[in-house]
Amino acid sequence: MPRTNFKELLDAGVHFGHLKRKWNPAMAPYIFMERNGIHIIDLEKTVAKIDEAASAMKHIARSGKKVLFVATKKQAKEIVAEKVKAVNMPYVTERWPGGMLTNFPTIRKAVKKMSSIDKMATDGTFLNLSKRERLQVTRQRAKLEKTLGSIIDLTRLPSALFIVDVTKEHIAVREAKRLGIPVFAMVDTNSDPSDIEFPIPANDDASKSISLIIGILCQAIEEGLNERKLEKDKEPQQKDKKVMRRELETKDIPAAIIEAIVEEEEEVEVDDDTEVVVEDDTLAKVIDEAEEEV
Repeated sequence: MPRTNFKELLDAGVHFGHLKRKWNPAMAPYIFMERNGIHIIDLEKTVAKIDEAASAMKHIARSGKKVLFVATKKQAKEIVAEKVKAVNMPYVTERWPGGMLTNFPTIRKAVKKMSSIDKMATDGTFLNLSKRERLQVTRQRAKLEKTLGSIIDLTRLPSALFIVDVTKEHIAVREAKRLGIPVFAMVDTNSDPSDIEFPIPANDDASKSISLIIGILCQAIEEGLNERKLEKDKEPQQKDKKVMRRELETKDIPAAIIEAIVEEEEEVEVDDDTEVVVEDDTLAKVIDEAEEEV
């Protein structure tokens, strides 16, 4: 089932492109028609591309990796900050710092500097500084927070980028391409989608359009994170099964009975005389049936 529909896209104005004279010919496959000098985006292709991008993002989140969202244009800043923060993904809504990806170790040093200033404030070091020095350090911390505060948990390069307006964020696209990092992006009719692995043809100027698409992708990320949590919750059970199997294998017990005990996931004890002591009648029946097959 598609994650969105025509009505939602139409209501959000996703189909409105730029003036015909501002178009990029590379966007021709995603343009449905021209109306009053404005290109109209083919929403059938938008729906398909949203589903494709959401599926890929869900997989990335499920694997425990990060997607860095980039949106420095005015109408996208608050939307991205609010929705992306909710799924605990990093984002950049201020000016893109050149070398953010290609010179990532330096960026990490700046983030660590911010953490060290925080430590100074809590361990009493601030008390040994003059009023002027404290003011300078505080201002430095505020500047770093504004630029890098949203990526404080990004300890390694992101597995993917999501960009609103690839024309405006061309430096980020170029850095990602240089490092082989896949890019998801909203591409309007004036954009070049040729360097974008997951282009989503859509109006990248309207706040409703941006909000709808970011919301859908964040929902996919949340689904991936929830599935990852469920898998992690099952891991201890799987480990317990392995430990149980190893313990039973040290006893003189037929393999079929061992499998019956382990797969039933019931608590059992094995005494020193190799007698299987079962605490549940259901499991007892399973073992009886297994013994008959041995």
